[in-house]
Amino acid sequence: MGGLRLWPSCLFGRDARGESLVIIQERVAGLSEAALAKFLTRARRVAGLRGAVSVLVTNSRELRALNHRFRDKNKSTDVLSFPAIPGLVQGFAGDVAISAEIAARNARRLGHTTAEEIRILALHGLLHLAGYDHERDEGEMERKEAQSRESLGLPVGLIERSGRSVRGERFTANHKNGASGRVRMPLVSPRAKASKASRRARTSR
Repeated sequence: MGGLRLWPSCLFGRDARGESLVIIQERVAGLSEAALAKFLTRARRVAGLRGAVSVLVTNSRELRALNHRFRDKNKSTDVLSFPAIPGLVQGFAGDVAISAEIAARNARRLGHTTAEEIRILALHGLLHLAGYDHERDEGEMERKEAQSRESLGLPVGLIERSGRSVRGERFTANHKNGASGRVRMPLVSPRAKASKASRRARTSR
């Protein structure tokens, strides 16, 4: 596209059958496209996300390029979510990009496998696509992520661990510093509107 800063939609392609598409560019032990696609089907249901998604598992260099292009942040990160433009592509919820390199580092620190960490990051990305935003929703996304990871049998969630430290070392420095997250639409989602209305109601009491 020659450097045009277009809003992403089906950024990594879309399955012709309308199912979720998984592209693994950086191989991870114990994780295949088919296995991750099967997990995404369950995770979408738990997250309450309608529509297919595209998930790219790649390297940190690619995450840095995407972060720079769409968020003006010239650094790598663990996971990025790109919500689809409403009404542009029927039955499509958006894209998620994951750094396999950062996932591997996180997994070593936390004592689980890189494949498990990829699933944790994928769940986090799906929740962003469903409209949750931990930077603005007063803990709603954290609670939903905790419930979802328990339903899916995953280790500690991304937001939960961001507030924890061991010997003063942050577990997921990229996420804690706000590098990862949702590429925000230039529209206010129904979930965000409801959250703002709830805050106004509490303030007026």
